[in-house]
Amino acid sequence: MAGKTYTRLDLTEAVYREVGLSRNESAELVESILSHISTALVDGESVKISSFGTFAVREKGARMGRNPKTGEEVPIEPRRVLVFRPSHILKDRINENLSGG
Repeated sequence: MAGKTYTRLDLTEAVYREVGLSRNESAELVESILSHISTALVDGESVKISSFGTFAVREKGARMGRNPKTGEEVPIEPRRVLVFRPSHILKDRINENLSGG
């Protein structure tokens, strides 16, 4: 059930068609939005897009892991990970075709 992967170019084309800006202006707008989102996440802020979902950065502590090939224990360093929590509206849209049978 793998579908198309949307790229910056696809987003730019959608803005171009829907909003009516030039292709260059559409590309600048998409880049600006993605830059603002990225900057906020790097700064540790959450990004909430109404009816879509919330992006947030979570801190994961150090722990011991295991190399699946050798079974050897290896330390995993603390790190920050990006998480996405979809809105209920998005969840419902994704699952609406499943309930029809």
